[in-house]
Amino acid sequence: MKSNNYPNPFIEQRADPYVTKGPDGYYYFTASYPAFYSADNGYDRIVLRRSETVYGLSEADEATVWRSHEKGTMAKHIWAPEIHFIGGCWYIFFAAGDSDNVWNIRPYVLKCEGDPISSEWTECGKMQALPEDKTSFNSFSLDMTYFEHKNKHYVIWAEIIGDSSLFMAEINPEKPWQLSSMPILLTKPEYDWEKVRFRVNEGASVLKTHKKLCVFFSASGTGAEYCMGMMYADIDSDIMSIDSWTKLDKPVLQTDDLVGEVGPGHNSFVTDENGQLLLVYHARPAEHLTGDCGTFCEESLYDPCRHARIKLVEINEAGLPEIII
Repeated sequence: MKSNNYPNPFIEQRADPYVTKGPDGYYYFTASYPAFYSADNGYDRIVLRRSETVYGLSEADEATVWRSHEKGTMAKHIWAPEIHFIGGCWYIFFAAGDSDNVWNIRPYVLKCEGDPISSEWTECGKMQALPEDKTSFNSFSLDMTYFEHKNKHYVIWAEIIGDSSLFMAEINPEKPWQLSSMPILLTKPEYDWEKVRFRVNEGASVLKTHKKLCVFFSASGTGAEYCMGMMYADIDSDIMSIDSWTKLDKPVLQTDDLVGEVGPGHNSFVTDENGQLLLVYHARPAEHLTGDCGTFCEESLYDPCRHARIKLVEINEAGLPEIII
């Protein structure tokens, strides 16, 4: 059995953590920069860390690579950035609201053709749907992730159409801020554990194994009730057909699985320099339940005590991930 030697918390006050290894050999970390007690006190920038090792990210300097607009679009609730290397350039997908309507949340894209820490990031604008697609990105939508599979390129995002549900579509890697297909509905809240306080599926992350394509996602409100579910498809199936997908009827990680932590969710996957597959996620300290976490806010979205944490993952014979609790 491998040993988890990563500190817990891994990085404090960084929710929605995303870690990737770039073509330059470095590991990169980004996450939601927190807000304290209101939308006007944080959620206002995108930060990056870089290290030769995953462990080194916990101690690495943090650079602010983009700040929110003072007015108009991309001014409030800068959430859940992810950094991806696509077609020779770096891109950051993130969500943002407007100065006159902080809940007018939509996904946006930044592009960098140079060093992601020191070079300029340009704004590609809001994610765009096909002209015939009259639904995508017309309502509250966020948490966009990207993956490549069998030489095709895809994004998954959450959007409130009835409930907060997950949708998937293809993109053109030359313009990854534009959908190139109509989307499919991947999953919507169905089970009780997906409907606590809010009816939510969000925060998708993708893991490819030798047999399966797996999508982890987060469910329910953002407090101790937050938890993680999973769905999967055979690696050679038509992933744009919903019939290819199987959804588990129980969460794969929830508060009851943890000691000293509550509300696990919004994860990413990365393989560290030792070949260990890691699940990087956020969870609150158990003291949040009693209001003793040190930053407590009744509205959990504005309590910054969501910390980035790490667990090891093993792949079983069926090609499915098993989190080492």
